[in-house]
Amino acid sequence: KWTFAHLPVIPPHFDLQPIDRNAARLKLLLKLIKRGDVDTLINACDAGREGELIFRYIVQYAKAKKTIKRLWLQSMTPAAIREGFEQLRDDDSMRPLADAAVCRSESDWLVGINGTRAMTAFNSKTGGFHLTTVGRVQTPTLAILVEREDRIKNFIPKDYWEVHGRFAANAGDYPGRWFDEKFARKDGEGDLKPERLWNAEQAEAIRAKCLGKPGTVTEESTPTTQLSPLLYDLTSLQRDANGRFGFSAKSTLALAQALYEKHKVLTYPRTDSRALPEDYLATVKQTLGVLEKTSYAAFASQILKSGWVAPNKRIFNNAKVSDHFAIIPTSLAPKHLNEQETKLYDLVTKRFLAVFYPAAEFMVTTRITRIESEPFRSEGKVMTSAGWLAVYGKEAQTDDAPTLVPVQPNEMVKTTQVEVIAAQTKPPARFTEATLLSAMEGAGKLVEDEELREAMREKGLGTPATRAQIIEGLIYEKYVLRQGRELQPTAKAFSLIALLRGLEIPELSSPELTGDWEFKLRRMARGQMRRAEFMNEIPEMTREI
Repeated sequence: KWTFAHLPVIPPHFDLQPIDRNAARLKLLLKLIKRGDVDTLINACDAGREGELIFRYIVQYAKAKKTIKRLWLQSMTPAAIREGFEQLRDDDSMRPLADAAVCRSESDWLVGINGTRAMTAFNSKTGGFHLTTVGRVQTPTLAILVEREDRIKNFIPKDYWEVHGRFAANAGDYPGRWFDEKFARKDGEGDLKPERLWNAEQAEAIRAKCLGKPGTVTEESTPTTQLSPLLYDLTSLQRDANGRFGFSAKSTLALAQALYEKHKVLTYPRTDSRALPEDYLATVKQTLGVLEKTSYAAFASQILKSGWVAPNKRIFNNAKVSDHFAIIPTSLAPKHLNEQETKLYDLVTKRFLAVFYPAAEFMVTTRITRIESEPFRSEGKVMTSAGWLAVYGKEAQTDDAPTLVPVQPNEMVKTTQVEVIAAQTKPPARFTEATLLSAMEGAGKLVEDEELREAMREKGLGTPATRAQIIEGLIYEKYVLRQGRELQPTAKAFSLIALLRGLEIPELSSPELTGDWEFKLRRMARGQMRRAEFMNEIPEMTREI
């Protein structure tokens, strides 16, 4: 019976039971493992936490006491597999990762089973059976979606006005927008902007004051540069593929896995690293040599000819490489890819090429036109050198502001037009899979800055390998609906999160707390925390729930 009397369920140890559909496969494995002439087992499961778990469970179930070695692959090319077999890892070096894998599995079971039974019992106490699933990572992710939907529902639009002008100079006319020079940004006041006026009379007064009057112009131009984005890890690839092509996180992972496993043209996809090892320069040059024989030839040749593959901590950095490095093309040329696979391969390959190119360069002009002491700002941005943007060609929609007609220093201009534009503030946007993946990576904090996101990812929700599955799980449990590209929480989601907040169970609804658990698992995988220490905390939290 799912009643509070039988909770919490905290077993002294965990036994394993075969999954029915895989029982025959397991039986065959056990027979091979127990063969007398087999003295060593090589773990060639997926080279990550979850792959480690599958192997450890098979060995535990088989009660095998044989020597264990680990095959750790970064890509599936024949050369990489041969190299992997020449450098098998010892079992001792894999124990921390194995401990973290088992802790992840057991803690998810304890929190999931107890949380689900407790919430189901609570929701069913007036009669009937109302299954209410909760999960260690699933529920805090749902809390992020519900919190955003709450903000959208409770949003009250505010009216504001802007004053736009057009000015005639000797060389032609140009636009400008009034702004408040004394404006100071306040935290939590995202609606306040220097060009917005919250009073229609004030906007009209500025219009009347300036229309037809002469003005003086000052301007300054500064050169700026824009570096290429970092190489892809799985989460940033899922984000871009969702934004560009509408692929779900699950589809992107499946495509990347096929490109890695079946076609052997991409490196291991379930990675959270966006850098390459420092000894990888020769491999990169070899890959570029292969790309010289493909449609990417012009860019690959340019990189090799210019000697742009050089030590650079932004690209080659051992400190930023975890179990795996960034997703890049392998030294095998792609053949027989379908349309979706081609799109994803193209995304990864262009990013790989772009990262070696120099920064794009722009000239940014800020012009202030003063009419009767009222300032109007005009901005122009012109690309002076394409740099890495050349790799993207027409796709690279740079946010070029219009080229402004030239003016002489302190030239007098005439105000030919002034209009007041009425507008309203808008509610925050619903999450798409792309923006939800970003929020999960920052444990609920939407971090736009790439470098800052790097620092926060240690405490993210889930791992790159599990985030797609978590989003799919929320949809399957009918907590979330896909509406086009948007993710919308259902009434069921609202009632669960409201209940958890009402019962004050932050352990199940706080993204930050769950991010801290993930951080501890990562420390354990690096040998910085003991399994026993972690597993003492989880039953404690389960009792608390």
